[in-house]
Amino acid sequence: MSTIDQSGHPSVAKVAAALAEAGQQAAADGIRILPAEVRTAAQAAEALGVEVGAIANSLVFRSRTGETETALLALTSGAHRADTGLLATLTGADEIGKADAEFVRAHTGQPIGGVAPVGHPKALTTVVDTALRAHDVVWAAAGHPKSVFPTTFEELVALTGGTPAAVAGGGQDGRP
Repeated sequence: MSTIDQSGHPSVAKVAAALAEAGQQAAADGIRILPAEVRTAAQAAEALGVEVGAIANSLVFRSRTGETETALLALTSGAHRADTGLLATLTGADEIGKADAEFVRAHTGQPIGGVAPVGHPKALTTVVDTALRAHDVVWAAAGHPKSVFPTTFEELVALTGGTPAAVAGGGQDGRP
């Protein structure tokens, strides 16, 4: 792992600036560029030597209410999958669906596998998985598939203005 080289990753530089602007300088200073892309929670956990549950997956969904479609960001523990029906209930949406790479980049300015909780063209409605609370340090993507930063559950909620909620639904056992 190396410390951040913002010159080669403009979206990572935007994330670092957004973290610093939000008063989370330690997170900005903690951004790491990994030797290889880590597009899944399991890959990120292995590269960092942490439990997969300590990885904050940034999942962007298409949220539809009536005729209006927006992006929904779910920051979920890497140890389980988000329940889209539950996300719809939590946000009052009629439907939550999968977003393709073009939709994700249009709403975040970042590629799938590297979407950070911040640094987007405009703020996204965000839900933060309460399962992340179980970890002292949580790792989130920093705008590029090779980049991550350390944070906490509380800092993610404050940073995003997100709604804390259990997002896995009933019966999930914590495995990917």
